[in-house]
Amino acid sequence: MKKIYDGANAKVSLVPLSRITVPSVILMSSTIVLLAGCASPTHTGHQAMIHEMGHHVMPFELSKTQHIFEMTDNGGVQQVIVKGPGDREQIALIQGHLQHLATEFRAGDFSTPASLHGAEMPGLKELAAGAARIKVEYTALPNGGQITFTTDDSRLVTAIHRWFGAQLSDHGTDATYR
Repeated sequence: MKKIYDGANAKVSLVPLSRITVPSVILMSSTIVLLAGCASPTHTGHQAMIHEMGHHVMPFELSKTQHIFEMTDNGGVQQVIVKGPGDREQIALIQGHLQHLATEFRAGDFSTPASLHGAEMPGLKELAAGAARIKVEYTALPNGGQITFTTDDSRLVTAIHRWFGAQLSDHGTDATYR
């Protein structure tokens, strides 16, 4: 005997295993997957908070931009680009913000991301302590900007990757990886 939940009548019935067919298993599985998809929001509560609070730290609009994180063998590349081609206002805001961040990061100051993501964000303490061993380069892009982080210290590479992973998680649909 197998317990089967009948959602329409809100009851559990016992059904002999011999009566369970492949199509019924597929239907039940599809229903569970569909319902699970409906239950998960676009942003988790934390991601929604990051999205809402982002304007206090980032001058550009998260809904008009995309964060892209690429983890490399010797660090990583963080890009912020506009979603709409030719959005000159957002591009200028992105470029100014990333230039400012690159200057702070070179000095070991990671307080800006900490103010949004929290001081305990993975990798932040290690990056601040090891900033002298990380090369931080800002580059303007036609559609935004990027910061490249390079180091020969494997512990700092790991810290960069952990930091990028945390940002990917925190930004949700506002971020992606390459």
